[in-house]
Amino acid sequence: MSHQANVLKGTHVNVAMMTSGGLAPCLSSSIAQLARCWVQSYREGTISGLTLRMYLGGYKGMVTGDSIVIPEHQWDSLDSLNTVGGSPIGNSRVKLTNVADCIKKGYVQHGSTPLEVASQQLIKDQVHVVHTIGGDDTNTQAATLSDYLLEKHNGKVAVIGMPKTIDNDVYPIVQTFGADTAAVQGARFFENVVNECTANPRMLILHECMGRDSGYLTAATAQKYRDILNAQDLPVGSDLPFHRKSARDIHAIWIPELKLDLVAESARLKKVMDEVGCVNIFFGEGTGVQEIVADMEANGEAVPRDAFGHVTLAKINPGQYFSQHLADNIGAEKTIVQKSGYFARSAAANDFDRQLIGACAEAGVAAAIDGHSGCMGQDEDKPNTPIRAIEFSRIKGGKPFDISQEWFQQMLKEIGQV
Repeated sequence: MSHQANVLKGTHVNVAMMTSGGLAPCLSSSIAQLARCWVQSYREGTISGLTLRMYLGGYKGMVTGDSIVIPEHQWDSLDSLNTVGGSPIGNSRVKLTNVADCIKKGYVQHGSTPLEVASQQLIKDQVHVVHTIGGDDTNTQAATLSDYLLEKHNGKVAVIGMPKTIDNDVYPIVQTFGADTAAVQGARFFENVVNECTANPRMLILHECMGRDSGYLTAATAQKYRDILNAQDLPVGSDLPFHRKSARDIHAIWIPELKLDLVAESARLKKVMDEVGCVNIFFGEGTGVQEIVADMEANGEAVPRDAFGHVTLAKINPGQYFSQHLADNIGAEKTIVQKSGYFARSAAANDFDRQLIGACAEAGVAAAIDGHSGCMGQDEDKPNTPIRAIEFSRIKGGKPFDISQEWFQQMLKEIGQV
């Protein structure tokens, strides 16, 4: 565990929650499941009292003191959040260690530090436990906040992170919240989009999936789409050119972890275009970013970055880059780039994710009552990958997708990429 705070068994517990970072299909469900576990602990007598506070707009709400307390008669109604997407309390991308950005946005005053302001707000609100629901940036910020509270305020507040990210790229967590749902939703998105292959001769469809550094979501979305395709009654051979399975299959999967030889791929896909009449490509938004950034810097262009220093992928547009460098080479008459990211990430959590969230919420509430801090998840470095409060010092993003997995290699073989 990260550190020991006050043991809360038998006491009145003031619980706070916040959601932060980009959306994922788990934020609302995480609030519902955490609330359920805390209410159950209160009603069973494990704790003597309960206050549920929600900070609005992520860490912004914490540093500005913008929060609401959920009245007891509304506790049970929070369960309805399991079936909706987004966050009922709003998100933001505030970095507590980026003092200049917080001052610029008016969240803290000159001479103040966001960490101290956030800590003082938690103490003012008499918070015993804060649940940070977010991705690797949110939980590395939670780690910084946890260490600061320990050093400056004797660790009076337990910090329990809930790991959401559709990228599934957080060390050392087996599966982050929302990633499975996003893959399913992305597959459903392309189930419709693929019909655009019939809209024009020699169509090139580029399906862009989210995933800054990890190809997990692209790979998982491709697998789930091909499951949908395989369940359809499409003939292998047909006189109807776009009723064939080959026209609706995926012809390439490009992710950051795979070396992309655009010249070789262009030659391969030109043959696909000639034989099938269309080309369908799944690619992760982080694919080729280093090459694109290098081109921009070589041309003296400013590279857009967010408050965390990440390249703003939407502004450098990898899809446009690929379409410009590929369409002529394969003889495409029309090219479209379709992004499933916002569609996928805004969905409600599916059964798989709700079960995972529920198990982590139960373990997280138990850890908090015992006075522990950490980020909840299946710890891949421990035997049998138990769900536990993982030490914040071990939490970091950027975990690459394991391309050696048998199912992924088999998929690449089936589509002719290897």
